[in-house]
Amino acid sequence: MAVNAPCNAVILGAVFALSAGSVQAQTSHGAPMSAIGWLSDSVALPPPSIDSAVLPPDPNEPDVTTGASVAQVTMSLLETPVLDAVGLLSSATTGFSRDLWGHSRPDDLARRIAGMPLYLYPAMQDLLNTLLLAELNPPKGARTGDDRLFMARVDRLLSIGALDQAEALLNRAGTSNPRVFRRGFDTALLLGSEDRFCEILTNSPDLSPTFPARVFCMARSGDWEAAVLTLETGRALGYISDFEDALLARFLDPDLFEGEPPLRRPPDLTPLTFRMFEAIGEHIPTGNLPLAFAQADLRANIGWKARAEAAERLARVGAATPNQLLGLYTERRPAASGGIWDRMQTVRRLEQSLNSGNASALDASLVSLWPQIEDAALEVPFAHLFGERLISKIPQDPDARRVALSLGLLSTKSEEFAASWPASGGNGKEALLTAIALGNTETALGYNATSRAVIDGMNAGEVPVRLKSLMDSNRVGEAILRAIALYESGTHGNLDEIADALAFFRQIGLERVARQAALEVLILERRG
Repeated sequence: MAVNAPCNAVILGAVFALSAGSVQAQTSHGAPMSAIGWLSDSVALPPPSIDSAVLPPDPNEPDVTTGASVAQVTMSLLETPVLDAVGLLSSATTGFSRDLWGHSRPDDLARRIAGMPLYLYPAMQDLLNTLLLAELNPPKGARTGDDRLFMARVDRLLSIGALDQAEALLNRAGTSNPRVFRRGFDTALLLGSEDRFCEILTNSPDLSPTFPARVFCMARSGDWEAAVLTLETGRALGYISDFEDALLARFLDPDLFEGEPPLRRPPDLTPLTFRMFEAIGEHIPTGNLPLAFAQADLRANIGWKARAEAAERLARVGAATPNQLLGLYTERRPAASGGIWDRMQTVRRLEQSLNSGNASALDASLVSLWPQIEDAALEVPFAHLFGERLISKIPQDPDARRVALSLGLLSTKSEEFAASWPASGGNGKEALLTAIALGNTETALGYNATSRAVIDGMNAGEVPVRLKSLMDSNRVGEAILRAIALYESGTHGNLDEIADALAFFRQIGLERVARQAALEVLILERRG
């Protein structure tokens, strides 16, 4: 294909303007270190220093040079935002002091966030997300230009597929930081809004786009000739792997490969690779991919079942709203039976029985619903949808009654629901659950080891010893992160950790969190 001389000069000039370090960072064997292994190499990143790493070094990280060289000077504009101070939720919204991080070190906070299990109990997930999105002053131990805590916050949101929240944080952080841009570009790829980032790459040569990203963006803008020339240049210089070469060639001209076998999917799929596979007509199912990829299946051009299954995956971690899930469930009539189809049908019947006031139909639909949403770990999203509506519709059937109680107490109106629930008498599970929701656990009696640990925590009168040192050293936010980890560990059998976490939450004023966490560990019982 012929390309004019000015285009040649511009592209080749940009290619050879890359520094040796930047070129090395573009190779597939020298991927920049990140807490998230699936990020695209969209820009050449400056090599991270040892003390800025959130996680242990990547074994594929390129070797550090042993030669002598002049240290690189980093500069930042005065208007560049302090990343650790970037947030979405004000102190008035969260109830947290802006100095919540206090004297904690950014590295300690980043490691605690990065070390959290992927799947948390919903109350803990909500609390952690509030911390990640809060507008807080940088920790006292932060240095100018330190972005470790901010990156850990964004990476956690990306890891659970909370792309809308991650995108909002990244937008507030600007696009001058290559690590911020890299995450923003991949987030946009999965949400289908990458054109803005391609325009930024074109107008910001300092970001040093890698060859695959450069070719992709040129093609997206319609500059096919420049994209072809850039691919040929990268191929000639050895900066494009054989797989990237094959994929980009198909991306630029799929007709040339018609009739050939599908391209082998790489084990380390990135959002950029994912979108290019989609562009050549080889959509990759997201069911076994990291949660962030599930967001790509929520787009309108994806089939209904795939969208609903993606919404279920994301709803489990709070990255899709209950209303999003319900909207997909009820978009049309289920086309088959089994699995998600049965859940859809049962939810439709529950809605119909709630609207009709048919008590026997309500009992039947509640009994049918619970095992299905329990198997899918979707109890809390559906409790948020239906729990409040059950306040005035208490079933008489014992099995349906238990389901209604669980949905009501897992909802956002748990206290109101407990207040309306007829007293059962005795000291069984039902009595304890309503007592927790109402905050009346002083005289409550447990029915098993977990419930006794919950009562101990709810009735404790001071901050547990294992969290007191963090509180005394003005590291309250770090103590909250530690308490979340304790609670999650406690659900696997270390019951004293559940007690300490609940006691801590109550002592620092997070009463609502403590009650919901206590109810969830007793009702859900799915990870212990």
